Amino acid sequence: MFQDDDKLGGFTTEEGQREFIEAYNSVMEDIPKPSEEFLVETKFGKVKVYKFLEEGTESKIPLLLLPGKSASTPMWEPNLKDLMKDRPIYTIDLLGEPGLSVQTKKIVTSTDQAVWLNNVIDQLPEETVHLAGLSFGGWSAVNVTLFKSAKIASLTLIDPVYVFGPIPLKMIIASIPASIPAVPKSIREKMLSYIAGGAETDESVPIGKLIETGMRNYKSKLPMPKEITEEQLRELKMPVLGILAEDSTMHHSEESLDVGIENLKNPLSHMVMFPNASHAINGEYPEELAKNIVDFLQKVEINMNN
Repeated sequence: MFQDDDKLGGFTTEEGQREFIEAYNSVMEDIPKPSEEFLVETKFGKVKVYKFLEEGTESKIPLLLLPGKSASTPMWEPNLKDLMKDRPIYTIDLLGEPGLSVQTKKIVTSTDQAVWLNNVIDQLPEETVHLAGLSFGGWSAVNVTLFKSAKIASLTLIDPVYVFGPIPLKMIIASIPASIPAVPKSIREKMLSYIAGGAETDESVPIGKLIETGMRNYKSKLPMPKEITEEQLRELKMPVLGILAEDSTMHHSEESLDVGIENLKNPLSHMVMFPNASHAINGEYPEELAKNIVDFLQKVEINMNN
């Protein structure tokens, strides 16, 4: 939605919104058709929700996927086909980020971000959900869980930021141009390629084009995430799967691995490092990622039923 309130996230121009939606719809054509799509009213805006369902999986606990910063549901294109073979999948477009969700109230704190996401989870019809997030989506998953969201059975954190350690200063400096609309598109594409370990992110890559278009045309007004502390990690009672990319630019991977191993206390929790993977891990290793997630969720549910 084109937004003229400087306190709220929104597209800066109607032309920019049209350009983004065109890129969004282009990727959506390449993913399985959702069985449902709807808007959920929250205290901070309307959240776009999709449900993907393959016949025979209806009885399984669903998995809710949270995208990364400046991303949205289409970024899961490499992963949906494999994940939905195992169980129903929900995806959402985050409030305050480019997508089809519409922010209507200023989001000021981490608690605000937990509140609206918990509003969504509470309104899903199932009694229990598994939660997975990539990058900033991983932070969002931990943040809402610490808010004591009651329906979450497990967490899967895919190369999350601000969860197992800080973002390196070099990455923070490199990312600054991405938030400035006047910066040439070629510079923004180079920054995205750096995050993605050198992968192409120009207009020939639909998901790269989607993210670049969102960064250029959407004004985000969200607070900086508060880094999750080791004490907070120890508070997580449910099973947690941490999947890290060895070559990620968004954290120090070996240090992050150690933090997760030392502080996740549930016996089913474990950490995995993907060798040679970048922060674009979900597009680089979709089959391996799905196998790790499916195996983890099946173990969690066997334990739940015993």
